[in-house]
Amino acid sequence: MNFKLTGKSAVCACIVLAGGSLLASTSVQAQVLAMATEPNAALTGREVTLGNGGAPEAINEAAAVPARLHRQIVPYPTSEAPGTIVVDTPNTYLYFVLGGGKAIRYGIGVGRDGFTWSGTKTIERKSEWPDWIPPADMLQRQPYLPRFMAGGPGNPLGARAMYLSGTVFRIHGTNKPSSIGTHVSSGCIRMLNADVTDLYERVRIGTKVMVLPMTHQHVAQDTRRTEPVIREAIFAPSLR
Repeated sequence: MNFKLTGKSAVCACIVLAGGSLLASTSVQAQVLAMATEPNAALTGREVTLGNGGAPEAINEAAAVPARLHRQIVPYPTSEAPGTIVVDTPNTYLYFVLGGGKAIRYGIGVGRDGFTWSGTKTIERKSEWPDWIPPADMLQRQPYLPRFMAGGPGNPLGARAMYLSGTVFRIHGTNKPSSIGTHVSSGCIRMLNADVTDLYERVRIGTKVMVLPMTHQHVAQDTRRTEPVIREAIFAPSLR
């Protein structure tokens, strides 16, 4: 798939529980599945602390978004290789493919009307608590924006950023968790800070990222049918 703009912007160890039993496997699929996430503190109503150079910030993001946007393992049949990221733009979901017909699904915020795009890219750079330098076209539209903002809890890029090849777009955190599930950005893909930190630990430079167009049709999976049968209690990567 070629990169395509559709708007005016150019711009760990683990334990797997299945039916109550411990499973162990050395297959590639099992190794990827082993990286899946136990709902962390932010997603179970407790506070999670994300540090920034010795200045920790206690946040509780889960209350800001509906349950469907909480991080969870869902059925996701696909021919894409484990480790691929698929951005479901119209439904505001990001999938991290696990293989075996499953994926980790995260709620996201995407581009507003006129700023959506689609294409296949890769992760070319990663940054913890990134600085923010608004691109020139954004400054033309919003000249009141700062020219530079140091990384930290108040930064709109949030706790982590993953930069998409050949674009000014990023998958990043946010200081406005209530924006998750909405079409509000200038083309970037935003996530809860706890979620973007979780995803950041899973991906590598070169990870494939598929951004689906607004015209994409997706039938939502009913995860309630699988929860009594599939229980994946897996320790999330440490927040460093």
